Amino acid sequence: MPLHLLKLCVGATSVADLEDWIAERLDEKRRLGLAVEQVHTTRMVPTRVDELLDGGSLYWVIKGEVACRQKLTDVRPFVDADGIRRCHLVLDPAVLKVAPRPSRPFQGWRYLKAQEAPADLREGTGGEELPEEMRRELRALGLM
Repeated sequence: MPLHLLKLCVGATSVADLEDWIAERLDEKRRLGLAVEQVHTTRMVPTRVDELLDGGSLYWVIKGEVACRQKLTDVRPFVDADGIRRCHLVLDPAVLKVAPRPSRPFQGWRYLKAQEAPADLREGTGGEELPEEMRRELRALGLM
């Protein structure tokens, strides 16, 4: 059974904002002739790599909600120029929206069991109809 990671998406204001950021970084790598892959660097190295790579994803918390996920394709520990252990989380650039769920702020990342992960929003199920900002406002008002 896959294991997932949960992480705050610092700086992003919406799923669309994250998607734009990813597209910009990939375009920049293409222009520079670098390997075109999305890599997110973390300070801590996960110890349960086999479970994460068995179908796991990185779930992003955006503005206090678990909002989307990206499939994990590799976990690459390394030591930076200052001698500090770090980790590259290699992600599929496709962002999949999930059923939004509130999440309190935290530092770093957390493991997320498969049975606790929010379901993907599928086109045509009604979950994608409301704009993200409106959905957040309705949730804040207690109307959703």
